[in-house]
Amino acid sequence: MLNQQEYFAEILDTASHRLQPLEIKGRVTQAVGTLIKAAGISARIGDVCQLYNPGSDWQLSAEVVGVTRDGLLLMPYGELTGLSVQTHVQNLGHVPSIRVGPELLGQTLDGFGAPLKKDLITTDMVSYPILAAAPSPFERRPVSEVFQTGVRAIDALLTCGRGQRMGIFSPAGSGKSTLLSMIAEGADSDVNVVALVGERGREVSEFIEHFANTDKIRKTIFVVTTSDRSAAERAKAPCVAMAIAEYFRDQGCAVLLLMDSVTRYARALREIGLAAGEPPTRRGFPPSALTALPKLFERAGQNERGSITSFFTVLLEDDIAGDPIGEEMRATLDGHIILSPLLANANAFPAIDIPLSRSRVMRQVVSDAHYENAGMLRELMRKYESVEMLLQMGEIQHGNDKFADKAIRTHEPMRHFLRQKVGEIGDFDDSIEQLARLAGD
Repeated sequence: MLNQQEYFAEILDTASHRLQPLEIKGRVTQAVGTLIKAAGISARIGDVCQLYNPGSDWQLSAEVVGVTRDGLLLMPYGELTGLSVQTHVQNLGHVPSIRVGPELLGQTLDGFGAPLKKDLITTDMVSYPILAAAPSPFERRPVSEVFQTGVRAIDALLTCGRGQRMGIFSPAGSGKSTLLSMIAEGADSDVNVVALVGERGREVSEFIEHFANTDKIRKTIFVVTTSDRSAAERAKAPCVAMAIAEYFRDQGCAVLLLMDSVTRYARALREIGLAAGEPPTRRGFPPSALTALPKLFERAGQNERGSITSFFTVLLEDDIAGDPIGEEMRATLDGHIILSPLLANANAFPAIDIPLSRSRVMRQVVSDAHYENAGMLRELMRKYESVEMLLQMGEIQHGNDKFADKAIRTHEPMRHFLRQKVGEIGDFDDSIEQLARLAGD
């Protein structure tokens, strides 16, 4: 016969097997603009929550972007149609991650990393965090090897290194997307990851179609989110692309990461930050938007296994000095390529303003002769700019200034050298030889 203690212990043991764990659920209390407020549930910033209506198939994912005494601030991953104060909120208890593997090569993903091709099997892939920490300085290898882009103007005069992070700064209509496609087509890389953030649907389709019938499509992954998508998706797409690039870098690959554009990424962060109640600063950007940029860029680079060489485009509203995103990018990255509307209007593509552009690692990866020849061409370009008006007025007397004469003599061959058609891939060694001939003319 059981004593009293054993009797109650048996009852508790039986009851524990019948009881189901209690799922803590909250409820939506308010939805204004693009932000949702929820109460009755606890979560951490960065956690993903599931929103659903009992008795309905409607569901919506949202991310915790703020916490207050009254509850959580959630940024939805989709449209709010169907949301009400009866909507339940459940914390899924994890930060965003993505399934990655070689199966993604040749695929197009949405801003959250979901394949647009629904029959793609992802069970054998591994999970990588979307918001990872940057490698420590001691884990990085110094940039010491040339990264060939296939664009003569860059390879000869703005030579990039493997693991470098470059910015492409351009007003609208100056050919930044075209330059990105030229780099993607001609670059010496194992894997290409292309992030198209907040672009027009037509441009996304044209960009992908350009690679559809080439061998490059087999080693390229596209992460796309058009301008009509939610701010959360536009803000996640660059991080998803970076996570994919990190995976292939860890597999020992030389990865090329292209992102168009940082400006639209920053605008999505601005939309989220202002909706969460952050104070606006320059051009309305909250502090969180500006601090998120270097966190993303610092994740690129080289480690002991592989490299991520990256090109980020910036859509300038004014000149760089008056654009907070442009200033932040120029201070953070390892170089900048400035595109000129004047050159674009003259049909001189790629419309790179060589005197205003810089590669901060060029000195580390090229020979002394290459570096000196590139410097000579820069000086010739500046000299020609200083005498161009006098030349057009017929005020130049040849023989008085030998360097000016050389600048005038090499101007047309230089223009021909820098121009390059889409689909034309420049040979690196040939570009260096042509550079030497122009500098020594």
